[in-house]
Amino acid sequence: MVKHVILWKLKEELSAGEKAAVKVKIKAGLEGLAGKIPGLLEIRVYTEGLPSSNVDLMLDSSFEDEAALKGYGIHPEHVAVADSEVRPYTAVRSCMDFEV
Repeated sequence: MVKHVILWKLKEELSAGEKAAVKVKIKAGLEGLAGKIPGLLEIRVYTEGLPSSNVDLMLDSSFEDEAALKGYGIHPEHVAVADSEVRPYTAVRSCMDFEV
């Protein structure tokens, strides 16, 4: 199994209200991919970090294997969510993929 973890920092120019709305849309969009992408075992977005956090969101997802992760990256439904709900609002993206 492969884990795919992403941490995002939202753009600074977004107001607190805009950031809250963006978090809701990102969470709904990415978690909505469950059951739609071959090899995607689990997907969860965390939006409410403790005050000690220095990022705004975290994606925690699991895939059958590295090939399934690569397929997710180019899957049209994932690309649509990433292009419309994630990329326009994020300033920093950090990713770690690893086998478990």
